Amino acid sequence: MGMTFLDLENYPRRDHFAYFSNMAYPYVGLTAEMDVTGLKDAAKKAGGTFFLACLYAAAQAANGVPELRQRIINGKIAQFDHCDTSHTVLLRDGTYCYCQMDCRMPLSDFFQEAAARQANAGQGIDLEADETELFFVSCIPWVRYTALVQPTPSPTDSNPRITFGKYVEENGKTIMPLTLLAHHGLVDGIHLGQFFHKFQEEVHKITAF
Repeated sequence: MGMTFLDLENYPRRDHFAYFSNMAYPYVGLTAEMDVTGLKDAAKKAGGTFFLACLYAAAQAANGVPELRQRIINGKIAQFDHCDTSHTVLLRDGTYCYCQMDCRMPLSDFFQEAAARQANAGQGIDLEADETELFFVSCIPWVRYTALVQPTPSPTDSNPRITFGKYVEENGKTIMPLTLLAHHGLVDGIHLGQFFHKFQEEVHKITAF
């Protein structure tokens, strides 16, 4: 992946970065209910699943916000040109493994590639592998939750974490909780808002596919 380091001397959020980087838990998170009406049918029509359609939409949305492509590396801020996803895949024994995806391909091609990769998931996966440039994506499809607390290995960990909850039918719409957790040294509320707005736009694109 292409990457450039930001000029911290001229970085407009330099003071914010320094302030939040000194915190034991420097993260900001938000859960919002999203309108995903028609997404399940659109995904099935394109040869995919509801979860993979959500993953695709989230990847497009997150990559559309530059601050979510930033990572802290040795005290500096690196910005990647593009970030892949690493999502959890449930295994038969109730544990999980990770599956990495590049979401830049067309939706139908993405569904085919994702299905093949998920079929081979769980073979020698290192849960502590260095995956600096990735978005971490997971799903809790059993619960329609309103908040979520997630673990991080250290205050310098800066991979955004995206989680989907259980979708429900309500007043003629399909509603799903969506959570984004990000390092506050890099991301503010305005950037969270941009992500959720872009996710909704991506869902509309898929349902119109």
